[in-house]
Amino acid sequence: MNFAPITLPIFSQLLEPDGMAPAQDFEESGELICNQIPNEELRTKVRFIIGQIVLFRLGADEEVRRLSKYWRAELSPQIEGEEAEGFVSGFEDDEGLTDLASEAPIIRLVNHLFARSLDLNSSDIHFEPNENYLDVRCRVDGIMTRIERLPVRIHTAVASRLKLMAKLDIGEKRLPQDGRINYQVRSRDLDMRVSTLPGVHGESIVLRILDRSDTSVDLAQLGMPKNVLTHYQKIINQPHGMILITGPTGSGKTTTLYATLEKINSERQKIITVEDPVEYQLEGITQIQANASIGLNFAAGLRSIVRQDPDVLMVGEIRDHETAEISIESALTGHLVFSTLHTNDAAGAVTRLQDMGVEGYLISSSLLAIQAQRLVRRVCTECSELVDINQDEALVLAIEIEVCPQIRRGLGCERCGNTGYKGRVGLYELLLMSDAIRHHIANDADANVIRDQAIAEGMQTLREDALGKLKAGLTTPEEVIRVTRSA
Repeated sequence: MNFAPITLPIFSQLLEPDGMAPAQDFEESGELICNQIPNEELRTKVRFIIGQIVLFRLGADEEVRRLSKYWRAELSPQIEGEEAEGFVSGFEDDEGLTDLASEAPIIRLVNHLFARSLDLNSSDIHFEPNENYLDVRCRVDGIMTRIERLPVRIHTAVASRLKLMAKLDIGEKRLPQDGRINYQVRSRDLDMRVSTLPGVHGESIVLRILDRSDTSVDLAQLGMPKNVLTHYQKIINQPHGMILITGPTGSGKTTTLYATLEKINSERQKIITVEDPVEYQLEGITQIQANASIGLNFAAGLRSIVRQDPDVLMVGEIRDHETAEISIESALTGHLVFSTLHTNDAAGAVTRLQDMGVEGYLISSSLLAIQAQRLVRRVCTECSELVDINQDEALVLAIEIEVCPQIRRGLGCERCGNTGYKGRVGLYELLLMSDAIRHHIANDADANVIRDQAIAEGMQTLREDALGKLKAGLTTPEEVIRVTRSA
């Protein structure tokens, strides 16, 4: 553990109980006193953390040591061994960590990272400590991208700040913790789910960002093909039965369900949901937050919901036999039930229910439709251009060049962060129940048999929808291959 202390006089005034210096004094008196001027890379990092121009000057060892309790950063191996351990130990108790997390530069740094992630329209922020650095990465349009690399020495302060905001135990570093942060930036209300996980080099912290100011989604905006949208809107207005939305994590299942509930929500219907967690609050709908620690899981919530005289039920996810059984019973007794499953395609949902121990005749009697979906990155509209598709791309996609001679690609611009992509669009595969498909399900047919029957009846697969969006210039061959490889 090698570092030299750095001290900023204005910070010492801010932290002293008797002295509160105005922020504007920083530019006049702000200088970092250190016993060795850092190299350009580290000077840049310190300026980034503080957020303003900083002057560095050499100070005597005695002066540096006297001020070191107020501020420190990784610079050079000037203090080692027991002396270094003693320097750090002052921040290992809860009170010290709280003080550290409340320092102005750490607050500015965390706020800056939140704003940066919001500018990128990211869904998650990852704080990942390793041996030498603290990497900050965001998931933008489903793809991880690093937005900052910071000195690992500030990880304790950043982690403490995040845990303090999430009302977690800042002194507990050995066990995973979960919390929430409600944060407002640029007049936008963000609800961030926080998860901590102890690692070899420190706690990995992930924040899932939910923008409460942008909760209204229309079904027509999701990217469903016209024929799929027409059939789906007809199905969701049925009086009873079960509709399943399937796909891997991050495929937009919850967004589809919320858009569906918004579409059918009216004063004439009672709609109740049980979710884990409740991501967005929908007006006019009763939403229940599942809490397994007190026994309120999906199955227990469902048992209570059916006694509330609902018309429509939404179950966040079918995870076990009990939840599946109650959902199907509800669908058979006059309720319209929506839920999700993690499967690769629509037909695979039937096999998953059978694996949970649900009888085939119950599945065939209750199901109205199964919709599988994925999300692909959308080509940036600001910097895209038409280019010819090459032979290799056509070969991998298993299409003739004549079928799709040209595609759109983004060149990269400021709007899309030089990625060539901005936003995402959905891919959809809607399996509608027919007498033939119900017969196959009741006889415990294999998923491939069900899938082949659905295709014979006109079902458009995920790959076919992806190719349609490729021809329309909405996405690229790389995205089609990446997202539909296992579909």
